[in-house]
Amino acid sequence: IEMPAEVLLDRQLARLSGVPLDAIRYRNLTAAHADRIDAALSTIEGFADRLCFVRPPFDLANVAATADAFAPLADPGGLLLVLDYIQRIAPPGVATDKRGAVDASMNYIRQFSDAGAAVVVVSSVGRQKDNRGRSSYGGENLNLASFKESGELEFGADDAFILAPEQDSPGLLKLSHLKARHRQPENV
Repeated sequence: IEMPAEVLLDRQLARLSGVPLDAIRYRNLTAAHADRIDAALSTIEGFADRLCFVRPPFDLANVAATADAFAPLADPGGLLLVLDYIQRIAPPGVATDKRGAVDASMNYIRQFSDAGAAVVVVSSVGRQKDNRGRSSYGGENLNLASFKESGELEFGADDAFILAPEQDSPGLLKLSHLKARHRQPENV
């Protein structure tokens, strides 16, 4: 929702090629980049026909319509939906408040899952106070209640994770597995 598909694909091209994002974004590529760009484009070509982005309006009814149109083209292993981020994707109908909208969205998202799709829902989290009293997204205090409008997100998810900077290791991120409905949670 916050970045056009072209920008997201430029980021993937930079990641896969090792070419700086600014060089790709502003199309300041040189002959020295050619081999790495070609290899990265070859990798992207391997999955591009299985990749689809939803266009506006950004609501779950449009996500469903896009998935229905795209599903016959998807990998026979199933459909993977990534909803980034849920607080910005409107549910069907009218919600009275943000929490109600997320609750309605999770009810709708269960229908995708029940139809066989794997669904990854990205949520914003509330800022926490760090050990110096500053507002931050990091910290050891992040938990299930940190998801904004969290009630149904906490309940409805089979697994819930938070990715945040590791407190004692600058530059490292920790993927905390906060909820695991069908297995033992494992942090990474």
